[in-house]
Amino acid sequence: MSMKENFKLRKIAFVGDYLPRKCGIATFTSDLLAAVATAHPQNQCLSVSVNDIQDGYEYPEEVRFEIEEQDLSSYLRAADFLNISNVDIVCLQHEFGIFGGPAGGHILAFLRELRMPVVTTLHTVLREPRTDQRRVMQELISLSTRLVVMAERGRQMLEEIYHAPLAKIDLIPHGIPDVGFVDPTYFKDQFGVEGRVVLLTFGLLSPNKGIEYVLNALPDILAEFPDVVYIVLGGTHPNELREHGEAYRLSLEILAKKNKIEKNVVFYNRFVDLENLKEFIGAADLYITPYLNEAQITSGTLAYTFGSGKAVVSTPYWHAAELLAEDRGVLVPFADAPAIAREVIGLLRDDTRRHGMRKNAYRIGRDMIWSNVAQLYMRSFELSRLEGAALSRESLLTKTLDQRPRELPELKLDHLSQMTDSTGVLQHAVFSVPNFSEGYCTDDNARAFILTVLLDELGEDQDRGRAVANTCGAFLHHAFDTKRNRFHNFMSFDRRWLDEQGSEDCHGRALWALGIGVGRSPFRSFQMMAGQLFALALPAVTEFTSPRAWAFSLIGIHEYLRRLSGDSMVNQTRESLTSRLVELFEKNFRPDWRWFEKELSYDNAKLAHALILSGRATGQHAVYERGLQALRWLTELQMSEKGHFRPIGSNGFYRRGGTRANFDQQPIEAQATVSACLEAYRATSDVWWYEQAQRAFDWFIGWNDLGLELYSAETGGCRDGLHVDRVNGNQGAESTLAFLLSLAEMRLAQNMLTSFKQPIAVEE
Repeated sequence: MSMKENFKLRKIAFVGDYLPRKCGIATFTSDLLAAVATAHPQNQCLSVSVNDIQDGYEYPEEVRFEIEEQDLSSYLRAADFLNISNVDIVCLQHEFGIFGGPAGGHILAFLRELRMPVVTTLHTVLREPRTDQRRVMQELISLSTRLVVMAERGRQMLEEIYHAPLAKIDLIPHGIPDVGFVDPTYFKDQFGVEGRVVLLTFGLLSPNKGIEYVLNALPDILAEFPDVVYIVLGGTHPNELREHGEAYRLSLEILAKKNKIEKNVVFYNRFVDLENLKEFIGAADLYITPYLNEAQITSGTLAYTFGSGKAVVSTPYWHAAELLAEDRGVLVPFADAPAIAREVIGLLRDDTRRHGMRKNAYRIGRDMIWSNVAQLYMRSFELSRLEGAALSRESLLTKTLDQRPRELPELKLDHLSQMTDSTGVLQHAVFSVPNFSEGYCTDDNARAFILTVLLDELGEDQDRGRAVANTCGAFLHHAFDTKRNRFHNFMSFDRRWLDEQGSEDCHGRALWALGIGVGRSPFRSFQMMAGQLFALALPAVTEFTSPRAWAFSLIGIHEYLRRLSGDSMVNQTRESLTSRLVELFEKNFRPDWRWFEKELSYDNAKLAHALILSGRATGQHAVYERGLQALRWLTELQMSEKGHFRPIGSNGFYRRGGTRANFDQQPIEAQATVSACLEAYRATSDVWWYEQAQRAFDWFIGWNDLGLELYSAETGGCRDGLHVDRVNGNQGAESTLAFLLSLAEMRLAQNMLTSFKQPIAVEE
């Protein structure tokens, strides 16, 4: 794949409020998504919406995920959804009031978890932020690849107040619908105001809108132009409605009666769709925005009416002051009814000036129509896509590690797909060619199923990954013998089971796969199948004597309990198996042999891994510390004098007091070490553990005793082992899956590291 093709945009997620939620951000997000989707039909556009009410809204189909405003965990779930959905760019709409947490800080947790570039549109830029608002804004600037503002003043404030790099900021106007330049008379009969002069204000009502000052100006206006009618379009803002009901609207109605202008004021108390809105705007002779707060960097209502070719009278809030400068509109002081009356009367007297303003506004507005704005956003998206990879690598260096992690290889599923047929994953290969005569095994299908869940979390090659997941899930289901409540392991190519029941270790690996299917698979069908099978298969483990079977089962239990933590039988099994591993460690512990058994054999690090997970999850510090102690001893033992990873060889293993076998080194040892050390890093925040995981991973790509790669960049497979004089050229399933699992876990770890300024302990 070429570099250009690699950075091509395919899927864009728009995050913010969304229609039918009634607010300006919802309208903007909906319009922007529609504009980009129309202008670039080859791209898939979806939305992640923020709910401010418990039951949410009846969203259209493009809304793929919903965030509950005050629920921090839902922000993290939303980030997970986007990460596994292969989204290329996130376009965030930011306004402090629409996100939960202090100063809307929950959105930062969401951004830290994302694994793609973020373009943030800032609908508010505060000149005098509170301390928490400043902190959120500065973090938002840091976490965004690019920033969009809709006014030059916003760009200046970002640089001067928040020290945002100018090169990171794009100035893109607020989008507007493309309407014709039509005489207002054309629309007036639809609203029963034909023959009258129409003044319009629209938007959600709240006390900061200043509409009372227009009502106080109307008597003077009507004295000269008695045929004027003032239309106030828009329902009360939902937040205002929840807190104060219709008090503000009622106060306006009372004021209209007091001023004896009831016959000249129309309140449309509803949130209208775009087509109706265009008709209301079309009927207006003058548009008035009497807002009371200067600190408004963006106004969608102003953009819509100005771009539609309307003469505008407005207070000088920031957006209006910039857009209406140089006689493109009329500015009046805040809270000044006489000034409003004076300027409205002046424009109604001077048809030439008013029509000149209209034409000028319409001409400028052609650059603001949504089709043009969509192109400007796409340029920002494309630039962000190109910048994103470099920024992610930079964040790894500055936020987490003393030195930049090594670049990871491309994750390719070519060889795994070749090794997988409609039955399952084949065990062995002759070089890279599947060896049918060796058939299949449950061990490898369990490993492959685990990999597919990690691939979903990464958003890597999901179509092929899910195809493998379906096949391997079906294999595991078929492998379970309901009469014995045990798994078969070996199956011939002609689909005959070659054993009455599989080994204890095979059973444990299957439970591990099923547990991760319950706890981490995003697919309900996988969760259900895995959960039912897990419940049937778990009881047999209590009779097992294999420490590795205990360890695999404990890891599976941990994954299962991510989603179903209240399952008492599973919790009891975890307690029993954890105690057995601890007893085994204490029985065999010596100052020079801090291990569970008298021999180091295969998949060694999994024993320590299981104790770290289980001890931490259950709050048993002594258990957790034993796991760390054992893993540190093993890790140091497997480090060569030159500093590279040297696993215990399978050609004799290593018995206490005996001679250590240095060859044949197996990929599953590197994989077990990568996984265990990453778990230790997540538990302790000690970067040393991350470095050991990296060291073990580098064994695959040539930092080993022979300086030879086991990973095949051509196929995405992995060779079967390191002999004393050569690499085993065969690329079997166990080895390939060991590499792919290690790569997936390293990718997930690097993504986590890029999200935080300092290493942190990750709660499971």
